[in-house]
Amino acid sequence: MTDRPNVLWIMADQLRFDYLSCYGHPHLHTPHIDALAQRGVRFTNAYVQSPVCGPSRMSAYTGRYVRSHGSTWNGMPLRVGEPTLGDHLRDIGARAVLVGKTHMVADAEGMAWLGIDPKSEIGVRRSECGFEPFERDDGLHPDSARQNWSAYDDYLVALGYSSDNPWEDFANSGLDPDGELLSAWLLKNSRLAANIPEEHSETAYMTNRAMDFMQEAQADGRPWVCHLSYIKPHWPYIVPAPYHDMYDERHIVDPIRAEGEKQTDHPLMRAYLDARVCRSFARDHVREHVIPAYMGLIKQLDDNLGRLFKWMDDTGLSQNTIIAVTSDHGDYMGDHWMGDKDFYHEVAVKVPLILHDPRPEADATRGLVSDALVEMIDLAPTFLSALGAPPKPHILEGRDLTPILHGTDGFSRRYVISEHDYHWSEMAKALDVPQEDAHTTMIFDGRWKYIRCETFRPVLFDLETDPKELTDLGASDLPEHQEVRRRMEAALLDWATRHHTRITATPQVLARQKIAAESGILIGFWDETEYEAVTGKAFTSLTPVGRPD
Repeated sequence: MTDRPNVLWIMADQLRFDYLSCYGHPHLHTPHIDALAQRGVRFTNAYVQSPVCGPSRMSAYTGRYVRSHGSTWNGMPLRVGEPTLGDHLRDIGARAVLVGKTHMVADAEGMAWLGIDPKSEIGVRRSECGFEPFERDDGLHPDSARQNWSAYDDYLVALGYSSDNPWEDFANSGLDPDGELLSAWLLKNSRLAANIPEEHSETAYMTNRAMDFMQEAQADGRPWVCHLSYIKPHWPYIVPAPYHDMYDERHIVDPIRAEGEKQTDHPLMRAYLDARVCRSFARDHVREHVIPAYMGLIKQLDDNLGRLFKWMDDTGLSQNTIIAVTSDHGDYMGDHWMGDKDFYHEVAVKVPLILHDPRPEADATRGLVSDALVEMIDLAPTFLSALGAPPKPHILEGRDLTPILHGTDGFSRRYVISEHDYHWSEMAKALDVPQEDAHTTMIFDGRWKYIRCETFRPVLFDLETDPKELTDLGASDLPEHQEVRRRMEAALLDWATRHHTRITATPQVLARQKIAAESGILIGFWDETEYEAVTGKAFTSLTPVGRPD
C-alpha cells in the first residue's frame, strides 16, 4: 500500500438516507452498501448545504457554504475564481476525475472577462468544477439546454437503440401492453419496465465507465479522487426489468405526515403544499406508483455497486482506495404532504454517508456508527488530508473527518447549516416574493432545527420530542421556544458574520501582516521615548532631504 490512497467518491442523486437497509428500511435490502458500512463508518447525522442538486454539489466540490461560493440554484454558475477540490488536488500532484453528473454551469462571462478560452485546459477545468471530465452526463438531454446530446446517447445508438432522443425513448420510457412508448416524465408510467435491458441502463453504463477510468488510471501513477456520480434514483422514476416489479404496495412504508401539517398558518409552508409536485405526491395513488420504482432504482444501484466493489477487490484496487457513498439530497415522496426536495425536513436535507478507509489506522473503527453532526463540505478536507495536502482553513469551511475515521480526538461541531434560494419557484411566484427575499436558511444543533425564512416568521422543530417533525414551534409563545429561537438566530448571525470570502489569506500572506510600527510606519507616537518603549528600538531621525539651489 502506497502512502497516498485513491478516493472513490460515489454520489447517488436524490437518494434518501432511510431507503437503505443499513439505515433501517424494512423491505429494501442493500447488502453491498451495508457491507461497505461494516468495513467503515456510517454517519447518522450527515447534512447537505442545500436541499437542491446544484448548490449542494457546488458546496461539496468547493468545501464551502452556499453563501460563500454564491452558486445558489441550479444553473447558477460557480464563479470562475472559486477554488475547488480539483484545484487543491492538482497542487499536490493528484487528480480529480468526474464520471457522471455534476450539475455544474460554467461562468462563461467570467472566463470571457479574464480572456480564458473555454476549450483550453484551464477553461475546461473551470467549466467542470475543477474535475477532469472522463465522462460527464447530467441526465437531462437532448432537449435540455444544459447538456444536449451525450456519450450515453452515442452508446445507445451504437447498440441499435436509435432515435432523436435515445436517453428518453429507451432509458426513461416504457412500453405498455400494446407496445406504445410511454414517457416516465408522467408519474403514472413509473411502474413500467424501462425500455432498455438493465445492462445498458444509465446506472450500469456509468458503473462500467468508472471501471474504465480506474483501469486507465493505473498507468498514470498519480493518486486520484474519482467522483462517480449516478443520475438515479433521481426522476424520471423508471427502472429496467427485473427491478421494475420487485416491489409493490406491500413494501411502501407509511408516510411521515399529520393532518395538522396541512393547517399551517405559515405563508411559505402553505405555498409549498400548494405547489404542483407537493399536491401530486400528497395523493396515495401517486406514492403507490412512484415508490416501488424508486426502490427498484436503489436496488439496482446497490447491485451495480456490488459488481463494482467485487471488481475492485479482484484487481487489488480496494486495498488502497477510500470509498465514500452519499447523496446530494433526499426526496420527500409524499412525506409531510410534499414531493421532490427543496425544504429542510430530515428526508430531504439529511443524507446517507458511509466512509470506508482501508488504511490500518482505521481498523479500530470498522463498523462504527457515528452520530456526530457532519456536513457535505467535510468531504473535501477529508479527502485532501488523506492525500497529504496541507490544511487550507482560509478556503475550506468543512472539517476533516479523519479523527472520526481513525478513532482519535479532534472533530467537533455544534450545528450544521443548509440554505435554499427559491426565487425560481411556484412558491415565490404565489407569494410575490422578490429574488433578494426568496431565501431560507436552516441551522440544526442535533435537537432544535431552526429555519429562518426571509420576510416570514421562522419554522422550528424539536427533534427530541417530535422526531418526525410534525409540529412547527416557530410561532409558539412558550418561553422555552422563544429562548431557543433567540439562541438559534444568534448562532446564525455568528455564522453569517465570519470570514467567508477571505480565500487569499494564505499562511504566507498572514505572516506578512504586521502592526504598523513593525512595518516601519509610525502612527500616533508622541516622542522618541514612547517609540523606543514600544518597539525596543532606538529612534532614528529621518535623513534630511536636500534642497535645490
